[in-house]
Amino acid sequence: MSRETSPNNPAEALKSIYRRALTIREAEKTLQQLFVDGKVPGFLHLSIGQEAVASAVSEFLTPGDTVSSNHRGHGHTLAKGVDLAGFFAEILGRATGICGGRGGSMHVADLGLGMLGANGIVGAGLPITTGSALALKARGRGEIAVVYFGDGALAEGLVHECLNIARLWSLPVLFCCENNGWSEFSPTERQLAVKLEDLAGAFGIAYAEADGNDMLAMHDAARIAIGRMRAECIPHILECRTTRVRGHYEGDKQDYRPEGEVDEMSARDPIAIGRGRLAGLGVAAEWIAAAEAEVKAANDAALEAALAAPLPDAVSLLADVYTGEARHG
Repeated sequence: MSRETSPNNPAEALKSIYRRALTIREAEKTLQQLFVDGKVPGFLHLSIGQEAVASAVSEFLTPGDTVSSNHRGHGHTLAKGVDLAGFFAEILGRATGICGGRGGSMHVADLGLGMLGANGIVGAGLPITTGSALALKARGRGEIAVVYFGDGALAEGLVHECLNIARLWSLPVLFCCENNGWSEFSPTERQLAVKLEDLAGAFGIAYAEADGNDMLAMHDAARIAIGRMRAECIPHILECRTTRVRGHYEGDKQDYRPEGEVDEMSARDPIAIGRGRLAGLGVAAEWIAAAEAEVKAANDAALEAALAAPLPDAVSLLADVYTGEARHG
């Protein structure tokens, strides 16, 4: 069932988006501490500061729509509706994880919800999503495919190939670029000679830009883009100017940032901006406080369940890797 909201009721829409963004923020703060405590294997790439993008886009997605993500994909995963306890268990490597504890932070997927997975290869979600959009178009139910990627992916050749195919075949792909200004440790302008809007124009793809730190602005931009995509079955590019608060990965010293930039980030915090927007729309402070308490309680319960879950047994390590014939042959 669609979670679409009416443009005539922005307060209710923003409540939904705010709660979703809070869930992402609380989960990632928890993961940050778990990583410090040595309980998360491998690398961890957090999307703190970027929660408004996926939270708003997901307001207009149905279970039949598909999503592909990137290495900074926790928010995209949770916004699509993946179970929080299963999400934590997956990243902690537990048997009850969404992927049996074998995928970890960069490979959480739930095909039953249309979450096609995160991906550790820069830009690799785009061809997955383009293929999914082709299948959805053939099915003819008005469903769309969404891919989240960063501005650091724009110099990858496959981005251009996917834009080309999507335009040629009129595929319902929402290319959602979370432009945080950084390509790993370098400013994006050092790696890309053109702007995304120029690429959109070159391929003849509809384009819109939005303040990715403002939930209400994101809501309006996503509503218009996705509404047009469903009506016309076309690709659309949505460029969201947002903020990467943490480093490229946890443990990154961020000593490459200009002096004073870190101090300015609090003014761009989407949670704080969203809270202010809610107050401006007449939402009571009591509702905001209650929502925050409910999200915190749900987060703590999911974490407790994940920590209590068993580790996978040795036999399960080979599951979904080899066919039965190969395993015994």
